[in-house]
Amino acid sequence: MGIEVNFEGKIALVTGASSGLGARFAKVLAQAGAQVVLASRRSERLKELRAEIEAEGGAAHVVNLDVTDYASIKSAIAHTETEAGPIDILVNNSGVSTTQRLVDVTPEDYNFIMDTNLRGAFFVAQETAKRMIARAKGDPTKAHRIINIASVAGLRVLPQIGVYCMSKAGVVQMTKAMAVEWGKYGINTNAICPGYISTEINEEYFATEQGQKLVAMLPRKRPGKPEDLDGLLLLLAGEDANFINGAIISADDGMTAT
Repeated sequence: MGIEVNFEGKIALVTGASSGLGARFAKVLAQAGAQVVLASRRSERLKELRAEIEAEGGAAHVVNLDVTDYASIKSAIAHTETEAGPIDILVNNSGVSTTQRLVDVTPEDYNFIMDTNLRGAFFVAQETAKRMIARAKGDPTKAHRIINIASVAGLRVLPQIGVYCMSKAGVVQMTKAMAVEWGKYGINTNAICPGYISTEINEEYFATEQGQKLVAMLPRKRPGKPEDLDGLLLLLAGEDANFINGAIISADDGMTAT
């Protein structure tokens, strides 16, 4: 017996797919057989990723999405289902941050983070769930998955990213609320809370003196790699996760255990 990782016939929408974890999530789902729909504002990067996925034998589509724009959300999800088919799996990954003390946060800084990380994530999930619920009423056995990407910063306050922490704590509570309301429609909603993961966005920072000091404070003195989340993603997206709903799962190498 093993975990089901054959996603043939499944449609997976991945937001924030142009780089970092989003790009990795899309590749992993495509390798498992899903048709992936790559969504973000950076269409050129998405086209490059689509070419990579197709070169490896996968299937991918590109859709332009600005999660801070409600009309863009509705348009992107409608386009996804027209282009690829009904969404089975949503990986709700778009996220931004700034580094500053709370006393220095401007209204623009606050809105920049909250509009993407919380408001945007909510309305992407809501618009997707509306369509999932409509299909579930016709076929109660249909299984759908929403995977919200939160952060250990939503569970534990980290210095100089206070508003980011607030936004991700909101994603944690949002996940639980969605699980309670939408579970009866066969939608399992869960959250992954990654710890410090090294990607092209932050790898230069980890090489600096300040970054090395941060790494030295981690339980095993190392940041994670994007592939460290592969198994958890595949579990939550697959058929073996039928009884996992409303779970908030840390993948942080023990960071929140201390």
